[in-house]
Amino acid sequence: MFWMDTAIGFFMVDPLYIMMVAPCLLLAMLAQLWVKASFARYSRVRAARGMSGADAARRILDSQGIHDVAVEISPGGMLSDHYDPSARVLRLSPEVYHGRSLAALGVAAHEAGHAVQHAFGYAPLHMRTMLVPAVTLGGYVAPLMVILGAAMQHPALVLIGLLGFAAITVFSLVTLPVEINASGRAMQLLLREGIIYDEEAPGAKAVLRAAAMTYIAAAIQAIVILLYYVMRYGGILQRRED
Repeated sequence: MFWMDTAIGFFMVDPLYIMMVAPCLLLAMLAQLWVKASFARYSRVRAARGMSGADAARRILDSQGIHDVAVEISPGGMLSDHYDPSARVLRLSPEVYHGRSLAALGVAAHEAGHAVQHAFGYAPLHMRTMLVPAVTLGGYVAPLMVILGAAMQHPALVLIGLLGFAAITVFSLVTLPVEINASGRAMQLLLREGIIYDEEAPGAKAVLRAAAMTYIAAAIQAIVILLYYVMRYGGILQRRED
């Protein structure tokens, strides 16, 4: 029966899924390796001015008139750096907070760039923040709805799942300009505030460029997964009409 074939297709390993998603997973793994390798390499290159990541972030924030954002150590460990717009806190991993390398300064400035975006009302950041609840819910609900909808021959359930995957895809696409803009701001402010010299800029850029690749890989993966489920959903409708 069709519903049984469809359920098996979703619960078991689908060759089409492997063919479409495996290259994306490989790209994501390579991007992560690139980030770690770049960070490790430039973590060994001490910035000439000797400023720590925490000091650099604070200087950047103060230079933009942002005095109500705290700079704290993140409890998440290595590369757990992030800006929390709801708490207005910039959290840096210990390696970045205390680090005085080009890698530490690049990452700290990037996260400070997000705080600057928030302070000046950067639209894509606001959009991404608004999408967070939908993405969080979609991550849990979307796969379940698609599987149940396919097993029960219930297109409406599958459509709900597709909307969840679509929200994740939109979030990944909106994230790209947010991250690229934050890196651009970071490099400008690192140089403008005299935190690094011009000849040190390539090292900081290399770390930020590698980090950007992880977001590109995530966006590609989200698009491909959405496309996969759209193709499966189209097959459900067509076979149901037959």
